[in-house]
Amino acid sequence: MRRVVSLWLPHWPVDRIRRRYGEPSRDEPLVTVQTAGSRRMVAAACPAAQRLDLQAGMAVAQAQAMVPGLHVWDATPEEDDAALRELARWAIGYSPVVAPDPPDGVWIDIAGCAHLFGSEEALLEHLLGRLNSQGVTARAAVADAPGAAWAVARFRGGGVIPVGRSIEAVATLPVAALRIPPQSISSMQRLGVERIGQLAAMPRAPMVRRFGKDVALRLDQAMGHAFEPINPLIPEETPLSTLAFAEPIGRLEVLKDVVRRLAEDLCAQLVRRGLGVRRLDLILRRIDQKGANLRVGTAKASRDHAHLAKLFDERLETVDPGFGIEEMVLIASKTELLSETQVEVRGIAGVSAPDVDMSRLVDRLGAKVGAHRVYRLEPVQTLVPERMVRKVPALAPLTDATWPENLPRPTRLLDPPEPVVATALLPDHPPALIVWRKVRHKVTHADGPERIAPEWWAGDTDGPSRDYYRLETDRGGRFWVFRDAPAAEGGRWWLHGFFA
Repeated sequence: MRRVVSLWLPHWPVDRIRRRYGEPSRDEPLVTVQTAGSRRMVAAACPAAQRLDLQAGMAVAQAQAMVPGLHVWDATPEEDDAALRELARWAIGYSPVVAPDPPDGVWIDIAGCAHLFGSEEALLEHLLGRLNSQGVTARAAVADAPGAAWAVARFRGGGVIPVGRSIEAVATLPVAALRIPPQSISSMQRLGVERIGQLAAMPRAPMVRRFGKDVALRLDQAMGHAFEPINPLIPEETPLSTLAFAEPIGRLEVLKDVVRRLAEDLCAQLVRRGLGVRRLDLILRRIDQKGANLRVGTAKASRDHAHLAKLFDERLETVDPGFGIEEMVLIASKTELLSETQVEVRGIAGVSAPDVDMSRLVDRLGAKVGAHRVYRLEPVQTLVPERMVRKVPALAPLTDATWPENLPRPTRLLDPPEPVVATALLPDHPPALIVWRKVRHKVTHADGPERIAPEWWAGDTDGPSRDYYRLETDRGGRFWVFRDAPAAEGGRWWLHGFFA
C-alpha cells in the first residue's frame, strides 16, 4: 500500500534566510521582496510580520510605513529552489523515494519505511521535530495519495490519514486544496462550489466541460482515483545499480536473483571508492508506474554482496508485482569509509582465526523482526533496580559500567512491581505471610531489610525509600519484596522479582 508524506514549509524563503545568515531573530518582522515592472512587492512574510498585517502582494513602501524598522531582503527564488533540493536530499534519510515539490514542499514516499521509526505518527514527529529544532517551520501529512496528503498538510494542519480514508479527508476541504489555477477556483465559487465534496458530487461530463480536464485530474488525484507518480531525487554521487527488463518480471525467485546481481554490481562500485554500505534502498517500478520501496540497514559498513542481497529476501515476499516489474534500482543511500582487512588464510600455521563478526547476524535479525528489536542490555551504575539496565544497539562498544558484585539481585524483575498483601508479626518486621495473585505463601526465612533511598542527583526528590526483603516460602519460592514507606506511615508491600 502506497503511503506518501507531503511536507509543507509555509515560510521557507524567510526561514532559509535566518538559517543561512543567523539574523534577524524570529521575533523581528522579516519580508522578502520582488520587483514586478516598476513595483516592489512583498513576496513572503515571516509569522512576526504576518501578525502585523503584512502579507504577500503588498507594496513594500506600504509595509515599511506600517512597520518601521522592518527587515527587508530581496527574494531569490533560485536560491530557495536550490536549498529546497538540498532539503530533499536530507530527507532521503526517511525514504529512498523523495522529491522536491517547489516552491515550498517535499514529497516522501514512506511505504516500507515507516516501521523503521515505529509508526507513521512517530516518523512525522521525528521529521517535524528535527526541522523545528533547526528553525524551519513545517507541517506534514500522510495519506494514500500525494494529492490528499498535500491538501491535508496545507488546509487541515497535517496528520496521518488512515488507509483508504483519503476521500473523507479531503471532501470537506476548500477547492483551493486541489492545486488548481486561481481562475478555476473563482469560477467554482461563482457557482457556489466551495468544497471538494461538492465538486465531486457534480455529474462528471458537465464538470469536465465547465472546468476542464486538468481540474478533473486533480480531483481524481486528491481522492486517490488517479495515480500520481513521484520521480525520486537521486544525488549524482550516490552509488547505485539499476536493471531494466525487456519483459516485465514478477516471480519471487527472479526478483531475488536480480537483487543478487544488483548487489554484486553495487559492491564492485563500493570497492573502487573504498566505501561500505550502511543503508540500502531497493526501488521496484511496475509497468503501471506504481511500485514498492524497501529499505534495510547494516550494523556496520559492509560490501559483501551475498550478505546484502540476502537482507531483502523476506521483504521481497511482501511486494505485489501487479502486472509486472519493469525496472529495479539498488541504492547505497548511506555509506562509510571501509578499509581493506586481512582475512583468515587457512592451512598456514601460526595464523589465528579472526574474531567472530556478529554484524551479519544482527543485520539478518534486524531485517526479519525490525532493527529496533535487536539490542543488548548494558549495566547502569545505580542501585534502583528498574534502572540498572538499559537497551543499547547490539554492536555498541562496551563500557566500563558493571553491576555490584556484593548485592544479590533476582534473576527476574517484574515491571511494574505487583502489590501483595503482607502480614508481619511486628510492624517493622519482615512478612510472615504474603498473598500474591490470590495465593497464600507462608514465609519460612527472610533476609533484610536492604534500604534503597531516592537518588536525588537523578531527580528523585519526592520518592519514598524502599525496604527490600528476600523471602523463602514453604513451597520453595524465593521472592524479592519491598515496602515503600515505614509501617507507621502506611507503607504498602510490593513484589518486585524472583530468585532462581
